[in-house]
Amino acid sequence: MAYIRKRGPFQYQVTVRRRGYPEQTATFVDHREAEAWGLQVESEMTRGVFVSRVESERTTLKELIDRYVLEITPKHKGQASESLRLKSLARHPLGERYLATLTPKDFALYRDERLKVRKPATVTRELALFARVIEVARREWDIHMDNPLKLVTRPVVRNERDRRLTTEEEGALLSELEGQGRDWHGRLESGGMRNPWVRPIVLLALETACRRSELLSLKWSNVDLTRRVAFLPDTKNGHSRGIPLSTKALMVLSELPRSIDGFVFPTTEAALKKGYERAVQRAGIKNLTFHDLRREATSRLAKKLSLLDLAKVTGHRSVNVLHQRYYNISAEELALKIG
Repeated sequence: MAYIRKRGPFQYQVTVRRRGYPEQTATFVDHREAEAWGLQVESEMTRGVFVSRVESERTTLKELIDRYVLEITPKHKGQASESLRLKSLARHPLGERYLATLTPKDFALYRDERLKVRKPATVTRELALFARVIEVARREWDIHMDNPLKLVTRPVVRNERDRRLTTEEEGALLSELEGQGRDWHGRLESGGMRNPWVRPIVLLALETACRRSELLSLKWSNVDLTRRVAFLPDTKNGHSRGIPLSTKALMVLSELPRSIDGFVFPTTEAALKKGYERAVQRAGIKNLTFHDLRREATSRLAKKLSLLDLAKVTGHRSVNVLHQRYYNISAEELALKIG
């Protein structure tokens, strides 16, 4: 039976008690809403379909995201970037809403608002994060609610890139990646690269088609210069793989000093990103991301390897993905191959 009592001038507390179910309590500012809620809970209990919504009614989206960042995110490979994205999402006004009040319309409005300032791929990732957090809460944390993101249409993403690095651009980039010189006072001259690891990383990326994270995680203990193989025990897709080293890649690695921590490139992702982007800007190159080097390397290797062999090098489990996104060989190059 539902009991309604007045609490203060504008609050009504509803309590529903029924044998076999935990006591349910909720507070409303309107008497009619309180009465309707009590009748709904009683009806569901009578029909045997009741599930407690207490957690979803008293937990905000921000609180849910904070718990996800604390308990789930540390288990993921990209935990640092995922944590930053989630904390940013938690600061949105939606974060102050109780889970039980969230509707597909709320997230559709969020989508439309964000599309005014962000690219479709970014908005799609944000909606996917919201959906993932709520799904974990539903399945693992006993928070009963529908996932409103299931009914929200995702933006159409057209972010396929076919950017290739020209010979002139490669020369200009490598020139800007040369170490900074010093004047006769011993002071660093303008231009050039302060971080000595960026240039060999770029050279190795163009030779191996490795991702940035894979190069930064590479250890000397996993590099065999005699066998010409670098082993990656943990990659983005969760599978280990061996990287064949070309003659140029061997030369780059052979000239590197050994770091005491065992990493081939003892620098951070942030330092690499900043150094690379500044070098690209100084070289006057437009629209060239570090990941474009992976595509460039893959396209170059495609001239020498079959598609299946190429997949072994790049680590793609699906040849279709490799073909659609990275196998970007031009018609002119194909003409040279067929003679």
